[in-house]
Amino acid sequence: MICVKSNKEIEKMRKAGQITAGALIAAGEAIKPGMTTKELDTIVRKYITSHGAKPSFLGYGGFPGSACISVNDEVIHGIPGSRKFEEGDIVSVDVGAYIDGYHGDSCKTFAVGEISDEAKALMKSTEESLYLAIDMVKPGVRLGDIGAAIQKYNEDNGYSVVREFVGHGVGRNLHEDPEVPNFGKAGHGPRLVAGMVIAIEPMINEGTAAVKVMSDEWTVKTVDGKLSAHFEHTIAVTPDGAVILTQP
Repeated sequence: MICVKSNKEIEKMRKAGQITAGALIAAGEAIKPGMTTKELDTIVRKYITSHGAKPSFLGYGGFPGSACISVNDEVIHGIPGSRKFEEGDIVSVDVGAYIDGYHGDSCKTFAVGEISDEAKALMKSTEESLYLAIDMVKPGVRLGDIGAAIQKYNEDNGYSVVREFVGHGVGRNLHEDPEVPNFGKAGHGPRLVAGMVIAIEPMINEGTAAVKVMSDEWTVKTVDGKLSAHFEHTIAVTPDGAVILTQP
């Protein structure tokens, strides 16, 4: 069931979104070669808790970290640990904050030092497709329209779209209806209505779209070992279009 939020609820979600955005900024400012994924996770957790919120991901389904930190060929759900970042890595940091009964959810892929032109191009295409999708958001638009646009943009740039994992509704629960695929057919799927809040999150691979879940039962990697990028915002649908709740 799709939950439509009131203006008051959306304002509460904006607060959660702003803490989420701040945690991502703190992560981006801290990340450097030699830092471990666990150290970065601690920075995210301390930022969120210092603002009176709880990390949405910590303990969610048993997840052991406050952020999903996914490096290079890791698509999503990377578990923080002893791995150290190296010059040239790209790192997707997925963060959620929970406060006053509502969640925010956002992700950004960061460069560690100087990265390859190929990595820059992948990140650029992924992020641009997110904002292309956000620009489409308004009442009456179908989710298939958004997914088709993300898919076409990235495939035209030579990349592939992960199928097994998609965006979602956000609210009192971290994951709500509807699913928000990054692929699809224009003219199909549920229509957006004012008051819906959704997370749009392109997960785009440099090579094949195929992914695999690792033995830790969380980390998802590309099958071919090529790079993956991930960008996400929590979006409120208003009569006038999209409002990005996780925009700094």
